[in-house]
Amino acid sequence: MKKATIIGTLLLATLTFSCKKDECKECHYDKNGGEVELGEKCGDDIATLEADGYTENGVKYTVHCGEGH
Repeated sequence: MKKATIIGTLLLATLTFSCKKDECKECHYDKNGGEVELGEKCGDDIATLEADGYTENGVKYTVHCGEGH
């Protein structure tokens, strides 16, 4: 019984951390006083967009993902 509890706990912890890695958020950038939606992005795409921004017609915009931005 103790072995099953330990295995169950490890499995639950693994799934919990895996889900957070692929967390998805709505992303947008600001242009001419309005927001341009980029849609839902997940995992590493969020970090890349927020770090590198979004380029359109040679203009680089700062990207915001998630609520509160």
